[in-house]
Amino acid sequence: MSKIAVVAAQTPEAQAALADLQRRYGTCSPDAAEVIVALGGDGFMLRTLHRYLRHELPVYGMKLGTIGFLMNQYRPEDLPERIARAQPAPLRPLQMEAQNEAGGTISALAFNEVSLLRQTKQAAHVRVDLNGATKVPELICDGVIVATAAGSTAYNLSAHGPILPFGSNMLALTPISPFRPRRWRGAILPATVDVRFEILDPYKRPVSATADSNEVRDVIDVRIRESSEQTMTLLFDPEHNLEERILDEQFTF
Repeated sequence: MSKIAVVAAQTPEAQAALADLQRRYGTCSPDAAEVIVALGGDGFMLRTLHRYLRHELPVYGMKLGTIGFLMNQYRPEDLPERIARAQPAPLRPLQMEAQNEAGGTISALAFNEVSLLRQTKQAAHVRVDLNGATKVPELICDGVIVATAAGSTAYNLSAHGPILPFGSNMLALTPISPFRPRRWRGAILPATVDVRFEILDPYKRPVSATADSNEVRDVIDVRIRESSEQTMTLLFDPEHNLEERILDEQFTF
C-alpha cells in the first residue's frame, strides 16, 4: 500500500472525512507520502496543487465540496485499491509574468487559467501578441482569459470559450464581453505559444491579472506560456477519468 497523506478543506464534512480516513488507513504527512488525497471541491484541489507542487506527488481528489470536476466520488472504502488502479492525468501549468505600474514583476503559476479583468467601470484596452507578433492591436473588453484544457470547463466556459480535449496540447484564448473587435470570439492556440498582453492606457483603465487565485493589481504587461519545468499529476478512477469528463461537458445542455 502506498503511503497516503490526506488533506482536507475546512468544512465540517471534509474534516469529518479526514478524521475517518486517518483512523482507517493510518495516514502520514505529505513529506513522507507517496500520494496525496485531497478532500473538498475544485477550489481546494487547486490550492492543494499549488501548495504541494514542490513535493511532485500524484494527487487523488474526492469530492466533498460544491464543484468537483477535478475530483473522484467520495467513498472511504477500499481507498488504497482505488488509488492503485487510478489513471494518471498530468497537468502542466501556465507560467504568468506580470509587470505592474510600480515596475515590479510578479511570477505565478495557473493550472486552470490566467485571467485579466478591468478594475473600474471603464473597459480594458489590451493589445494581444503571440510569439512577438501583434494579432489584436486593440481589444476593448471586460477582460480576457488564457485557459488550459483542464481549466477550459471553468471560467473559460462561462465566458463562452471552447472546451478543449484533455491532452490536446492546446490553450483557449477567450475575450470577456468584447466590444471591439466586435465579431472576434477568441482563438485556440498551441500550448507552446508565448502570449503577451500589453495594457493600453493603464492609468485611466487599470487592469488586474489573476493566475488561478493569485491576483496582481494594476498590471501593464502580462506574459503567459506553458511551464517547461513544472507538472502535477491528478489520479482518476478509470470509470470516471478526466478525458471522458471533458468530452461529456461538450454534450451537456
